[in-house]
Amino acid sequence: MGRRAGLRVRICGAALALFALVLPAAAAAESSFAGWGAIVVAGDWRAANGGPTDAFDNARRDVAAALSGLGFDSAQLRQLSVRPRAEPAGPTPLLASPKAIYQSLKAVAAGAPGCFVYFTSHGAPQGVVIDDEILPPSLLGLMLDNTCGAKPTVVVISACFSGVFVPALAKPNRMVFTAARPDRTSFGCGESNRYPFFDECFLGALDDSGDFSGLAAQVRRCVADKEQAEGVSPPSEPQLWIGPQLRPVLPLYAFAAPASP
Repeated sequence: MGRRAGLRVRICGAALALFALVLPAAAAAESSFAGWGAIVVAGDWRAANGGPTDAFDNARRDVAAALSGLGFDSAQLRQLSVRPRAEPAGPTPLLASPKAIYQSLKAVAAGAPGCFVYFTSHGAPQGVVIDDEILPPSLLGLMLDNTCGAKPTVVVISACFSGVFVPALAKPNRMVFTAARPDRTSFGCGESNRYPFFDECFLGALDDSGDFSGLAAQVRRCVADKEQAEGVSPPSEPQLWIGPQLRPVLPLYAFAAPASP
């Protein structure tokens, strides 16, 4: 090999080494959830005793903020509330109703590579409360079929009896995580609660979880510990479904690393 050829090889080798260092950093900068559509819904303003509570809106606001921290695009995220009020940070939520939820899903899912849906509210064996209405599992299932379709989809429902949603929403491309069994209540929606127990555990587990499947395991443990510490029973037993198409790839949708100081 001549001197010029050897020099070219060394230069090319150095360039390849530099490219190998730069590529992982560039890939890491790209969020796993870039372009995903997301909605976060607070479905009630009343506490368990009928008085007012900010617990659901607190959870809605802070879950939405946490999603941005995970790498979701704020332009592709809609917040809905039955008592929308201007907030010091972020957009004013839309007025929540079944129709508005469907329209919001339709808007954020169009062209999105995946979907994320979060409800926090009271619940009944017939579905999740949206102000003075009940959104049943069958209707939410149709909404998701018509908007997110076969895209990777994560659905989280924080409400009493929310396990009733699992059979209707369970599809191969979906993760469905609910705060309670179909026949159990969840806890923490009093007038003085900052968040319902499930939402508090969801938010608290984000920093220590690498993806949604790992987060679900931590949330379930946290809820059980909190219910035992508070002396409430019977335990809510959060339910989890991960479809066979989504399960092997869910770890690839990794949470964004916390920003360096």
